[in-house]
Amino acid sequence: MRPALAAALALAACSPRGEPKVRIAAAADLARAFTELAGEFKARTGVTLELELGSSGLLAKQIEQGAPFALFAAANRAYVDQVVAAGRCDAASARPYAHGQLVVWTPPGVARPDKLADLVDPRFHKIAIANPAHAPYGRAAREVLERAGLWAQLEDRIVLGDNVQATMLYAREHNADVAIIARSLAVVTDGGAALPIDPALHAPLEQVLVVCGHGKDAEAAARFAAFVGSPDGREVMTRYGFVLPEDRVRTSPAR
Repeated sequence: MRPALAAALALAACSPRGEPKVRIAAAADLARAFTELAGEFKARTGVTLELELGSSGLLAKQIEQGAPFALFAAANRAYVDQVVAAGRCDAASARPYAHGQLVVWTPPGVARPDKLADLVDPRFHKIAIANPAHAPYGRAAREVLERAGLWAQLEDRIVLGDNVQATMLYAREHNADVAIIARSLAVVTDGGAALPIDPALHAPLEQVLVVCGHGKDAEAAARFAAFVGSPDGREVMTRYGFVLPEDRVRTSPAR
């Protein structure tokens, strides 16, 4: 572990008992990864993080309206730029922490399509995506279908979830036959099958976090942000299907 991070964690461990929970706003695709990271952070520091999961657009709106979140981990840089412009978060603390990936996910009992074009098959009567109006993964899902020349054929079958986690639930509960969701949710789900989507079909899902507010909560949030970017934090993020910023740079084709 890096010395600076170790010192920060040690300082947090000295916090007095009864320290209030630090509120974290996180994109829904981070549900499993950030739950594990928050648990490990508490074990190391004694600081309890309270996660509010949802679509990045709706969380950004809450922060703009004064919701007391100490950290915002968005699924798209644009929403971090939005809360920074509103004066709610610290521009200097903003940094990419991951790149998201999309998959076509089918629940147990539904045969997975072999390729994206197979979604036109009538057996996929309802196709769930997150709401493109405020969910980055939904916007990316629509872009994928448009670039693949499928949106016009499938638009009438599309059902919208409030966020990418709710979208997966539609398919899991068989209110949709298939869902286009974050790989980070599919890799930790028992049952079902996932078809990877070529990331060239959509704009990069550059996921960025930023510290908000001031005082002790903001200091704790900055320590958690450092933990996410530490070797241990990066291992967790990779395990949950995220591509790290430095890995995407190494694997991107030359222009």
